[in-house]
Amino acid sequence: MPTKIRLQRHGRKGYAYYHIVIADSRAPRDGKFIERIGSYNPNTNPATIDLKFERALYWLTTGAQPTDTTRNILSAEGVLMKKHLLEGVKKGAFDEAEAEKRFEAWKAGKESSVVKTKEQLAAQKQADLKARQKSEVEVNKAKAAEQAKKKADAEAAAIVEETPAEPVAEETTIEEVEVAPATESAE
Repeated sequence: MPTKIRLQRHGRKGYAYYHIVIADSRAPRDGKFIERIGSYNPNTNPATIDLKFERALYWLTTGAQPTDTTRNILSAEGVLMKKHLLEGVKKGAFDEAEAEKRFEAWKAGKESSVVKTKEQLAAQKQADLKARQKSEVEVNKAKAAEQAKKKADAEAAAIVEETPAEPVAEETTIEEVEVAPATESAE
């Protein structure tokens, strides 16, 4: 029976997560499977992978073929590296102690890069938060200045309306207007 290591889709539309399963290659994607060896959630940053390492290694050594995506997952988790080292031990290139030493060195390097990536993401998130807060403070200052200007204009308008206007001598202007036409008609 040709076996595959592949993903089985679960979750809602637009927010999928996957089970990593061993299945007959003729079975449907979300159908019957032989064994579930882990899960993969690409919705988190970085993606969350939960894998039964020994079972994945067992199925690889017995001939199960991983799909492209599961090959990348197994490679990232070190299953393919461990298989490669064990094949080197079988061929006599080095002993098992050397294989374990190499695998542990690879694993330590991988973990440090993952930790570094997580720290960079956290630092970038903090920087984005500070930048967003700074821009909000600037916007709030601009709004406060605009409101203060409007309030000052409103107070100035209220002061102008409250002060009584100086009385204009209307009688003198009326007499001047009456006199002016009389002088023009005399000419």
